[in-house]
Amino acid sequence: MNKEELLVELKNINIELSEEQINKIESFCRLLISESQKYNLTSIRKYEDILLKHVYDSLTIVKAADLKKYDNLLDIGSGAGFPGIILKIVFPNLDITLLDANRKKIKFLELVKKELDLDRLTIVNDRAETYIVNNRERFDIVTARAVANLNILLELSVPYQKIGGLFVAMKSNLEKEIEGAMETCTVLKCEIKEIIEFKLPLEKSKRSLVTVTKQIKTPNNYPRAYDKILKKPLKINQK
Repeated sequence: MNKEELLVELKNINIELSEEQINKIESFCRLLISESQKYNLTSIRKYEDILLKHVYDSLTIVKAADLKKYDNLLDIGSGAGFPGIILKIVFPNLDITLLDANRKKIKFLELVKKELDLDRLTIVNDRAETYIVNNRERFDIVTARAVANLNILLELSVPYQKIGGLFVAMKSNLEKEIEGAMETCTVLKCEIKEIIEFKLPLEKSKRSLVTVTKQIKTPNNYPRAYDKILKKPLKINQK
């Protein structure tokens, strides 16, 4: 995907970028390619592939949520900044927090913030199951892209959601994950509202957006330690 194709496809999902936003996205891509030569930020290092598989893909979240209606957003496992950095560039109205446990990737995000002069952007080097201590039910919208299986993502992410807020999991193929996720939702007192499936333009790879709502507070004993989440995913009547 070249720049012109990106702009056309974004218009198809009702996103029009200013010249300043285009310049910032291009600068971000150059930084990503450059810094990925030093340490592993992403396996996708060709400019055209970054535009499609990272930039455009990050912005498909608008199929699930009108980001102009929210005040703050948490991106869990932000990695090299997808979707969080791209969302910050395109939706400057949002206060965005990028959360990642990898110090090298956090260092890169701090460089991007400085070079692109991004404000109202908080970068946190921590794990989701520990950062929750002072941030429970704090965020209007929470997102996680390609981080873990959906049942694991739910336990890590839903506790950060405000009551009435939204969690959007950005996934590829969901077929093997939905059944376990439904049980996890029951335990966490949340609900899968919608699953939006589509294909990326040009290469046609499958994508899914899972939107999750909650109307009551998540029980305080979640999320558990990460090793416990992996070892024993939540199930109904689990002891």
